[in-house]
Amino acid sequence: MNVSVRPAAEMISGATPVTPGVSVVMVVYRTGEALTSSIRQVLAEPMVDEFVIVDNGSDERDEQMLRTLERSDPRVRLLQGHGNVGFAKGANMGARASYGRHVVFLNPDAFLQKDCVRNLVQALKGRPVPTLVGACVINEDGTEQRGARRGEVTPWTSLLSFGQLTRRFRKLERYEIHREADPMPKATVATPTISGACFAMRREDFEALDGFDESYFLHVEDIDICWRAREQGGQVLFQPTSRVVHLGHTSLKSPIFVEFHKGMGLARYFIKRAKSFGPRAAAVLLAPLVVGMAVSRPALWKLTGHRI
Repeated sequence: MNVSVRPAAEMISGATPVTPGVSVVMVVYRTGEALTSSIRQVLAEPMVDEFVIVDNGSDERDEQMLRTLERSDPRVRLLQGHGNVGFAKGANMGARASYGRHVVFLNPDAFLQKDCVRNLVQALKGRPVPTLVGACVINEDGTEQRGARRGEVTPWTSLLSFGQLTRRFRKLERYEIHREADPMPKATVATPTISGACFAMRREDFEALDGFDESYFLHVEDIDICWRAREQGGQVLFQPTSRVVHLGHTSLKSPIFVEFHKGMGLARYFIKRAKSFGPRAAAVLLAPLVVGMAVSRPALWKLTGHRI
């Protein structure tokens, strides 16, 4: 594995030890053309002191690009050679290899906008441990992206959402998870679940949560860590003025592969959070349905002409 090693506090002019204020952690796996633009935006952000890139298995061209980048910019630290360990484990590797007092997790197909990092960091001041703060994730046309702020993710709300029943039946609207149709708040607000595309925490928040649950391979680790933060008496916040453009669906892997892991993640999450025999048994019985509905989504996208 190729890991650059630096002291936790670097010396400036041979005098004062300096701990980085903000570290950005990005887990990379065959993202495609968006990767270069996303990296460029991170390095253009003046508040970023350290940029840890966890390469879960890029093609040869991107591997070389990342190595060249590390040699040319002292802020960049590159972890390579460990294979595709999944997002949760990769994110933990990156966070534990970083030194920043604040850690921003950013998808490789997401583009930081002006003051995004600054506003995320400001929102964490004075908050209880652990606290997570998520950015306002937007589409290329400036509209809020589905999933940027969500309600409580349960088997019931997920099945209704997957089946679009909350859109079709007015009486079920209150069970809709996604809140992009709600008015945009004017200031930082608490919300049960934020998007994993771009969010921040302090070093002590990460340590209190022991990072991501590495049993999730791809997707749902963000839902899980939000739930655990709230279970520990912490907060999950949505910061409306921290904006990031997220392309989404740029992975070169098959959509069925991605949705399968999303379904497996949800099934595992529902079983994990069930606190008694009855809810746990129900979650186990519902697991095949959850996975089946997730895997069927790519076919529905083709039929309807849009993603749901």
